[in-house]
Amino acid sequence: MTFLETTLLIIAIYIVLVLIRVILGPTIWDRLLGLNTISAKIIMSIVLLALITDQSYLMDVALVYALLGFIGTVLIARFIEKKGDLS
Repeated sequence: MTFLETTLLIIAIYIVLVLIRVILGPTIWDRLLGLNTISAKIIMSIVLLALITDQSYLMDVALVYALLGFIGTVLIARFIEKKGDLS
């Protein structure tokens, strides 16, 4: 097992641990932070997978996922801050 594969395994374990925190989080902000952390770890996993398999298009996938994750986090935070008011 190479260094990159070991790193990918460690990130997967970390994602599972953060997922437990998302489920048990006492506040909605803890859950949102946990989801943002999972999103960042998935982006790191995609980049590592691109390095392992030598497929450069996965870097583009990681970039698009990062943009969507950021926009989603901002929109959810604004929704929570306004207490669910959609107007």
